[in-house]
Amino acid sequence: MDLKAQLKAAVEGAAAALGAPVTDSLVVIQETPANKPGDYGTPTAFQIAKALGGNPAQVAAGLAQKVELPAGIARVEATGPFLNFFVDVGEFVRGVVENPTEIEAKGGKVVIEHTSVNPNKELHVGHLRNVVLGDSMARIFRAAGFAVEVQNYIDDTGRQAAEALFAVSHYHRVWDGVQKYDHWLGEGYVRLNADPEKPSLEEGISAVMHRLEAGELRGEIEKVVRAHLETCFRLGARYDLLNWESDVVGSGFLARAMEILEASRYTQHPTEGKYAGAFVMDVSEFMPGLEESQVVLMRSDGTAMYAAKDIGYQFWKFGLFEGMRFKPFMGDPEGKTVWTSAPDGEPDTEQRFGHAQEVINVIDSRQEHPQKIVRASLGVAGHPEEEERSIHLSYAFVTLEGQTISGRKGIAVSADEAMDEAERRARAVLTEFNPGLDQEDAAEIARRVGIGAIRFAMLKAEPTRKIDFRWEQALALNGDTAPYVQYAAVRAASILRKAQEAGYAIDGTGADWDALPDVDLTLAKMVAKLPEIVAQSVRIHSPHVVAQYALDLATAFNAWFNAKDKSGKPATNVLQSPEGLREARLALVARLRKGFEETLALIGIEVPSAM
Repeated sequence: MDLKAQLKAAVEGAAAALGAPVTDSLVVIQETPANKPGDYGTPTAFQIAKALGGNPAQVAAGLAQKVELPAGIARVEATGPFLNFFVDVGEFVRGVVENPTEIEAKGGKVVIEHTSVNPNKELHVGHLRNVVLGDSMARIFRAAGFAVEVQNYIDDTGRQAAEALFAVSHYHRVWDGVQKYDHWLGEGYVRLNADPEKPSLEEGISAVMHRLEAGELRGEIEKVVRAHLETCFRLGARYDLLNWESDVVGSGFLARAMEILEASRYTQHPTEGKYAGAFVMDVSEFMPGLEESQVVLMRSDGTAMYAAKDIGYQFWKFGLFEGMRFKPFMGDPEGKTVWTSAPDGEPDTEQRFGHAQEVINVIDSRQEHPQKIVRASLGVAGHPEEEERSIHLSYAFVTLEGQTISGRKGIAVSADEAMDEAERRARAVLTEFNPGLDQEDAAEIARRVGIGAIRFAMLKAEPTRKIDFRWEQALALNGDTAPYVQYAAVRAASILRKAQEAGYAIDGTGADWDALPDVDLTLAKMVAKLPEIVAQSVRIHSPHVVAQYALDLATAFNAWFNAKDKSGKPATNVLQSPEGLREARLALVARLRKGFEETLALIGIEVPSAM
């Protein structure tokens, strides 16, 4: 029940009845401060008064007479220029309980590219932020009604992959088939980069790069990719398509994109000066304030700049041209097919891949400038809508217990080890507090708590803020952690279980909604905010607002659970509440429990059965 949306529509209708020009931004519904009358309010009378040339207080009074109140609102009052709405506590809570979460369905397709880790060694804990950000955005956009395609870019022709494979032959290394392949390969990569003889080995490394470009070693890279996906699947991430660098290059995306840009008035081939012979793009109109607005796409010797390749790939994502062939790669844990680009695949005749209305690239903050150039190129090419919907979800780096991570130097904790450690620590705490748990149940609970702690630690801050991942903080039952939210959800489930054991209804049967006091209303209002939170997350392209809402929901529940009356006695002891009020509160707790599941699912965190 999105009451704010209903109130917005009601006020817009009243404004139209007064003759005011109605725009989407005209009406803003806010929760009133604790020291002000009402539950929700709007300052819309100010804007309408400007449009109609009237007095704001008189406009507010006119709106109060015209507005048709939605269910759950008892009355409206004009307080000066403000319009304040008062909730009917019983009807509001009943509406929240009886109506499932309704999120306004959006249209269109969104392509989200994330992970894209070099296939030269295992993922480390710093990579987890990329994976979790991208996966959570995919979940949130799907919940908002978008068709979502998750892509993972495989750089199979890069130097890092060549060095890792060169180290195998150079050091005569043999994989034992037991150690996880990406970990084994990474050991050789780290050894090579610490080898003082490395500068003299350049010829051999270059030879491996040529073999990669020719596709001769793709099978070796596939083994790394499968190992990477095993890690990401364990974290909860899922993918639709793997796009390989060699396939992007082989499909001629670069040349097609340059042909599109050739037709633009913002590109040229200078015949003199420092850019003589190069293909140059003027981005001054699209990236104002740059010291140098001329971007070289193709050098005078015909070689492409780094950004040019990414421009071609971005154009393909938006469906500006076709390309590549595809085939199934593997199944994910749910049995859904993960596809891959492949020279021996089939053409995409059904336009299954790409053709996005919006593209979100989850890439670290070091790539901010190149990503701006990629976005500007769409404007240069005459596609302003695609430029507007070309999003770089930039994120800052992760440190581990205060230490900077370096995969090249081997200064890192692998993602697999981080998940092992999280589950081990969660299991230890669980065993201490709940020693009677069945071992199999304890293992599953520890998995949900451990993985949840890692995901939440990577999501709770705005992506542009640096994160220092610390074990004690991530797994704490108090504070801004996943276990804090999970524990609240488990507590809610415990209330419901005890009620059912006592034979009480938890579905609202026999509820006396009118008996609910304001303390229950406060909790119900928090439960009802989820659609608003999802819309905000979609709008700002960040899942941190969902993580924060999960914390707010847990805090609101704990405050409700521990509320005291004026005499200092528990005010919300559900099972000891009078009949009717008890059933209403049990139904509210059941809805809250569902709200926890819905909210945490948006950021890939599961609710454990016990803690």
